[in-house]
Amino acid sequence: MSQSNAGRTVGFIGLGVMGEPMCRNLAARSGQAVLAHDLSPEPMQRLAAHGARPCSDAAELVKASDVVMMCLPSGRAVEALLAQLLPQVRAGQVFVDLSTSGVEVARASERLLGGQGARFIDAPIARTRQAAEDGTLSIMVGGDAACLAQVQPLLACMATDITHCGPVGAGQIAKILNNMVLFETGLALAEAHVIAQRAGFDARRIFEVLAKGSGDSFALRSHGMKAILPGEFPLRAFSVEYARKDLSYALAMADELGVPVRGARAVDASFERALEAGEGKKYWPVISRVIDADTGPQSERNAA
Repeated sequence: MSQSNAGRTVGFIGLGVMGEPMCRNLAARSGQAVLAHDLSPEPMQRLAAHGARPCSDAAELVKASDVVMMCLPSGRAVEALLAQLLPQVRAGQVFVDLSTSGVEVARASERLLGGQGARFIDAPIARTRQAAEDGTLSIMVGGDAACLAQVQPLLACMATDITHCGPVGAGQIAKILNNMVLFETGLALAEAHVIAQRAGFDARRIFEVLAKGSGDSFALRSHGMKAILPGEFPLRAFSVEYARKDLSYALAMADELGVPVRGARAVDASFERALEAGEGKKYWPVISRVIDADTGPQSERNAA
């Protein structure tokens, strides 16, 4: 930890699927006092065993913190929280939004906090829950380079890749496009899985071959092989609901810029079908199950 960060108090708000392990790593590795807040008491209690002090009042957390990190489910949640906490914001504080909250929310947050003399960077995260557990996330940052330099040692407790993408909002753009590409690749893998099975091939072998060729990807190894192949779509993971929320930011950007993004709209349609099928709270690669159901039995297709 650099001298400029010595003795600072870091507040962490939002202890969900990703936030809890991130806060745990921050408390264990930063050498700083870490306060933790969530609407649910259970993750705060678990983190207490790792050195993070539970703080049931978000306003008290902000008052006591030099750096405030947020890992929330949506841009609306970020806006609501900052509006609630604004009276406690003071000059010199740094706010770090680790959520995928959208470009306009990031820019509005900077203006809002700047009016109180605080600084803001958007720093959305990428990679899996296991990466959050291991502290090997990728973080895409938008904001002032000097501000990033101040909090980079803290981010390094949670991530192995920290990329400065540009001014405030640039981190959100990078994350939104990252997820759009991931989801489109996931849709292709789901379709390949169903086609391979219907054609009588071992889908596992097909995926192994893809991993050795130009079809290889992070999505194939992390989502295809670990979720689509075994048919495991747990509830405490990146759900269809959250994935569709992230994709909606990409679709809104595309509409604004006049880009058709046909692949992204195909993913959105698959997400919609998964929601209609009652799969919305499951891990988003569950769209493979929906695609399989939509194709119908082999006998029906032969009869047609």
